[in-house]
Amino acid sequence: MSASTSRPTDVELLDHVWGARPGFVGWLGQCNHKAVGRRFVFTSFFFLLLGGAMALLMRTQLAVPDNTVMGPDTFNQLFTMHGTIMMFLFVVPMLEGFTIYVAPLSLGARDMPMPRLNAFGYWAFLAGGVFLLSSFVVGAVPDSGWFAYVPLTGPEFAPGLNLDFWLLGVTMLEVAGIVAAIEIVTLVARFRAPGMSISRIPVFVWASFVASVMILFAFPPLVAGTVLLELDRKLGTTFYNAAFGGDPMLWQHLFWWFGHPEVYIQLLPAVGIAAAILVTATGRRMVGRVAVVAALVAIAILSFGLWVHHMYATGIPLIATSLFTAASFMIAIPTAVIIFSFIATMWWGRIRWYVSMLYVVGFIVIFVAGGITGVMVAMVPFNWQAHDTYFIVAHLHYVLVGGSLFPILGGLHHFMPKLTGRIMNESLGRWAFALNFIGFNAAFLPQHWLGLFGMTRRIWTYEEGLGWERLNLLSTAGSYTMGLGMLLFTINMILAHLPGGQRSGPNPWGGPTLEWATDSPAPNYNFRSTIQVTSPEPLWDHESRTGAGTGDDTGGEDPDPPWWQRQLDRPETGLRQTVVTTTLDAEPDHLITLPGHSLWPLWAALSLMIALTGVLVDFWAIALIGTGGLIASCAAWLWPGVE
Repeated sequence: MSASTSRPTDVELLDHVWGARPGFVGWLGQCNHKAVGRRFVFTSFFFLLLGGAMALLMRTQLAVPDNTVMGPDTFNQLFTMHGTIMMFLFVVPMLEGFTIYVAPLSLGARDMPMPRLNAFGYWAFLAGGVFLLSSFVVGAVPDSGWFAYVPLTGPEFAPGLNLDFWLLGVTMLEVAGIVAAIEIVTLVARFRAPGMSISRIPVFVWASFVASVMILFAFPPLVAGTVLLELDRKLGTTFYNAAFGGDPMLWQHLFWWFGHPEVYIQLLPAVGIAAAILVTATGRRMVGRVAVVAALVAIAILSFGLWVHHMYATGIPLIATSLFTAASFMIAIPTAVIIFSFIATMWWGRIRWYVSMLYVVGFIVIFVAGGITGVMVAMVPFNWQAHDTYFIVAHLHYVLVGGSLFPILGGLHHFMPKLTGRIMNESLGRWAFALNFIGFNAAFLPQHWLGLFGMTRRIWTYEEGLGWERLNLLSTAGSYTMGLGMLLFTINMILAHLPGGQRSGPNPWGGPTLEWATDSPAPNYNFRSTIQVTSPEPLWDHESRTGAGTGDDTGGEDPDPPWWQRQLDRPETGLRQTVVTTTLDAEPDHLITLPGHSLWPLWAALSLMIALTGVLVDFWAIALIGTGGLIASCAAWLWPGVE
């Protein structure tokens, strides 16, 4: 049989082997990385809109003095859930979703290393989000801030179920984040295309890998902290009760050991997205690419030495604060390396002003401004004055929105063709960017002055005559402007997926990395055959593209393929096989068979949710049933031959 007649048959067989089962049950049981990645991306985008709506309600209350739109209890609930949604339900899950979808394609892999564990991560994330939001239904919304300081969150000062919802929901979300991080670390370490040595890994994948390693060190302490606080609340232990030998400061150390690296866990993958957009839009290889990767690693290491600069006002000895101040200054150095590399790449490239590129420029401008105020609050004398004021609110949003949200919005424009096969409208996208950029700065720039004028954070109303009126009104107007920008962005996304929306080719932007070497959206099997990589930008170096096509290879067939290639090119076996490579040089090591469809990850996540619900309502029989279901579900999905 000739190659021209055998290739379509091979493609059909591959599509069948790697495809999903039909129907709703088949949809629920999908474990393929593309299905899981899309679910993370679009679910977290919904949470972004929900958290943004809460922010608009808060800004409405603060628009004018002595406003009565809502009372203090409602305001406390809104700012707690706004911060929780943005930190735990939007940024990290969105970036993990991008990575889960794009990274296997960028690395030339066919799936994540443990597809069922990957699916469990999404279902646990969704269950945690539903668990938290169900607090609105029962009237027990968390109301003590997204960092839940003790003793105000202990049983004495917060006796209801409000904080139990927060503690148990956040624990479930942290488990989901850890699961995704394990998947990403394993993927990058061992599931790369042959020849993709560590020096050829795309910057976006490098950034996500570094952030995932950080998650494995930063998230478990928060899980430990939430479990200890829930034990204090439910079983009467005294881990944080100073009257019985506990220590309230323990919570702050555990929380901020997670909380400050969390800022960079959000930043680094977003920087990777910005780098992918930048290289594509300028048509130039990244200036100082090795230095950028080294800077990502340096930021990860230094970020774990900064947590106490959130605690300068707690009586920490001055010698200790001096060390943390120095570390806070030091982290600006690798950050500056990345920013200068971006600027140099733009300087020497020929920029095509896609909407995604506008968001990259917005990211640079806003994040640099937030970094400058970060150096300010790292200084102890200034920190004592600005602590718990709106200056900190402004700094936080400049770093997080500039550092994460703008690259994410640009990434949605950039990767939407790969996610769904559709292209968002560029004209409407420019209007959305302008409203988001202008609205953001109008909303948060005045808050620096509000903080310096004495307006404290978490304040729900204020008296007339304090000099805060005009700045608060401007901040609220800016928030509504940004809200309009997000509305246009959402409309643009919806219109792109209606029947008249613009469809995408395989590589609409001219990207250089492997995700653009296959169809958009990618087929079930990603690539028809395994790719041999010889460059960090394989699509700009045509010799690296052998085997990248879904039906036609750009480099022809190898007349004497290696053993692993011969095995992978036999889809008639009906096995989902992929090659495992060595860590440093990506030399083929062995083949493994990946599992396919399974509902057990869904049952495991539901069982975990049932167990935590039993803990919430003090019904320990339900907790035991849920725990038993979780153990049984995990055993079933690991049992050979069980689907």
